[in-house]
Amino acid sequence: MKKIFLTAFILVLIDQITKVWIKTHFVLGQEFQIFDWFIIHFTENNGMAFGMEFGGHTGKTLLTLFRIIVVGIGIKYVADLAKSKLPNGTLIAIGLIIGGAIGNIIDSSFYGILFNESYNNVAQFLPDTGGYSSILHGKVVDMFYFPLINSHYPEWMPIWGGDHFIFFRPVFNIADAGISVGIFTILLFYRNEFN
Repeated sequence: MKKIFLTAFILVLIDQITKVWIKTHFVLGQEFQIFDWFIIHFTENNGMAFGMEFGGHTGKTLLTLFRIIVVGIGIKYVADLAKSKLPNGTLIAIGLIIGGAIGNIIDSSFYGILFNESYNNVAQFLPDTGGYSSILHGKVVDMFYFPLINSHYPEWMPIWGGDHFIFFRPVFNIADAGISVGIFTILLFYRNEFN
């Protein structure tokens, strides 16, 4: 159980440090190229995959509350599961998933009241004028962009021939990476532990 929560805590800490640094040093849309295939690009989303939205203001509240409930149930499930002897890899993978979920919930729940808007200016932490939104209506900060292949489809290809193509277009954060790595690790190496 300690390994799960230590992993989750470390992931949340790294995730929040990177997000706060990006939020307080970059203007929305600003980017810094490290390599051709690795770019720090500051973007925000309302918390659903691929920038989708769910039912406006009320939908955002329901989505954030739903996530909090699901993570609470997940933590209870993990506490029960951890009583059995699980391999260290399984415990770390579960910790990555929980830490990632908590990291994104922090953004969705509190960033709206902790920061002002990042559009056309660098956000301030606890600004005098107040935050850009209310509790449970914050935006999730994303910053890692890996356009590993940036090219064009061959001209001979039907429909898309000659069109611009980028492989691995999503912009993500440490929390997203933790969730993805945790899930793939369990699916590839430890799925039998959950039978």
